[in-house]
Order: sequence, then C-alpha cells, then structure tokens
Amino acid sequence: MPVKKEANGRRSIQVEVEVPGTPEEVWRAIATGPGITSWFVPTEIETGKDGKPERMAMQFAPGMESKATITAYDPPRRLAAEDTWGPGSPVIATEWTVEARSGGTCLVRVVHSLFSETDDWDNQLEGTEAGWPGFFRILKLYLTHFRGEHAMQMQALGMAPNEAGWDVLLRELGIANPTEGQRIAPANGAPPLAGEIAHALQSPGHRILIVRLTEPAPGMASIGSFPCGGPVQIMLSFYLFGEGAAAAVERDRAKWEKWIAERFPMPSS
Repeated sequence: MPVKKEANGRRSIQVEVEVPGTPEEVWRAIATGPGITSWFVPTEIETGKDGKPERMAMQFAPGMESKATITAYDPPRRLAAEDTWGPGSPVIATEWTVEARSGGTCLVRVVHSLFSETDDWDNQLEGTEAGWPGFFRILKLYLTHFRGEHAMQMQALGMAPNEAGWDVLLRELGIANPTEGQRIAPANGAPPLAGEIAHALQSPGHRILIVRLTEPAPGMASIGSFPCGGPVQIMLSFYLFGEGAAAAVERDRAKWEKWIAERFPMPSS
C-alpha cells in the first residue's frame, strides 16, 4: 500500500496479521523482550525505578542497535514507542495493538508514522512496510508451534553486489525452485539446515524463505535478501527452541558466520 499522507503532514503505513492465541499470549510475544526475541530480533525492555517499561532496545545486527522510548504500555492491548532512523530523521512513532477475534485468534496491527513536509522518508516507510509480512509469518509460526517458549537466536549477515545474490544463496544451500512444503537438507558443506519450507515470499526487492526447522534444532529460520540501494543484504536468522537450542547456537554460530563471509563478504568500509 502507498504511504498514507494527511493534510497535517503525517505520513504512515499500516500492516496487520491474524494470529492464534489469547490477547495475553499474543501480548507476551509482541511486547516483552523474550517474546520479541523469539520471532523478530534480540530485544530488551528496560524499566524505570517504578518498574514501568521505559525503553526498548533492539539489536538488528552487529553495530545496528535501536533504542526507542516507550510512550504507552497498556497490556494486553497497546504498545507505543518513538525512535529515529538516524541523523536528520524525523521522530518515528510506532504503535502496536492487539484485538481479540473469535475462534481463539487476535489481530495484530503495527502502524509507523512520522511528520514531514516532503517525500524524503517515504521510501523508508515503504521499505519498512515491505519487510513486515515476512516477520509476521514467523510470528504466526511461533504462536502456532512454540507459543510461550523462548528462542535462542543466531544470525549471519553478508552482502551481494546485486539481486543475483539470491540465486547464488539458494544454489549454495542446495535449494532449487523453492515452494511451500518442500523439504530441504544440508548441502554443499553448509552447517546443519534441514526442515520444510513453510512460506516463500517475494515483495519488491525482498525475497524470503521461512523454514520450519528440524536441524540444527526445532524452530524456524528466515533466509532472505533485502535491497540496500544497489547491493543486497543476505541474511540467515535462526530461532531455535528446546533443550538442544543453546548447544546448537554455541556449535553453529561461528560456522554460519564463516560460511556467509566466504560467499557474501561485507564491504570493508
């Protein structure tokens, strides 16, 4: 959807998804540190002396941390926070809401908004909107299969010169013509990666496979490429559960980082 533009200068995008769970269960997934870490990025909720949530720290990648100020925290209905995208950025307001639906599900909605007299930040809003469907697929899998559990995460990042990097990534992982329901297995000397493709998503510039894992441990993996101007970012994110999750992360994190670095090295600058 295009950026919504209002007469007062407010610009916003909105994304929503219906997920299984009670409002309280869904709230724990989208508004607590362990919950968010189990399907999105490593997150901590910082509280003040009175015990009320004040800040949300999210680690998107090494050296890429976001610290947002929490402006509303109303369990299990509404979470709001404010942040920026860097120097010169207007304040970005983010609002999460949870609405109970019939049949044991909830509607989760996220709205990002800012005030600007120009279109300078519309691309960032549109890019943010394009990225949510993939993560919401992971959220839905989490609430379906691992609800209430806490994930151990590992991530490996690289860069490719152009969108052809996606084809290289699939070839190196031994995945041909990916489709939902397709089984995948370790290939070409890659660390353990086995399971079933739950979703194959493609939006402008974004390509994502979401895998329901059996190896390296029960859980989920997001395999994706994302535009960064001309180059594309290559990302593998693992969300592992159960007794063997911590050992799998300890064993395989450095292996995946090395595997990605050899095929998709990060720029030196």
